[in-house]
This record gives sequence, C-alpha cells and structure tokens, in this order.
Amino acid sequence: MNNLFRSMQPAQPNIIQQFNQFRQNFRGDPQQQIQQMLNSGKVTQAQYNAAVQKAQQLQRLLMGK
Repeated sequence: MNNLFRSMQPAQPNIIQQFNQFRQNFRGDPQQQIQQMLNSGKVTQAQYNAAVQKAQQLQRLLMGK
C-alpha cells in the first residue's frame, strides 16, 4: 500500500493545481450546467454518477476520513 501511495504522490499536486485552475475559471451555476449537460446528452446519468462517486472518494482522501 505504501508503494502505491508513494507512486500517486507526484501526480497529486498536479491534480490539485488543475482543480484550482478549473475553480478559478468556472462561471455560472454548477447545478444548472450539469443539468444542461445531462439534458443535451453530453454526459450520461451513469457518467455523472461515476464522477460523483470519484469526487466523494477524493474528498474523503483529502479530508483524511
């Protein structure tokens, strides 16, 4: 497990940097934009659900829970 964690560490600052850049550039209502993406078929419900699960896992990892 330690080797896996160590192998992920170099990528972590990049992920955080990308998220911060996305957050700074994001404009509008997130719920409205997600709904538009679902309605247009740009994103499927399954893709949205998978993204929510990954975000929750990442949040738990970052929060140490």
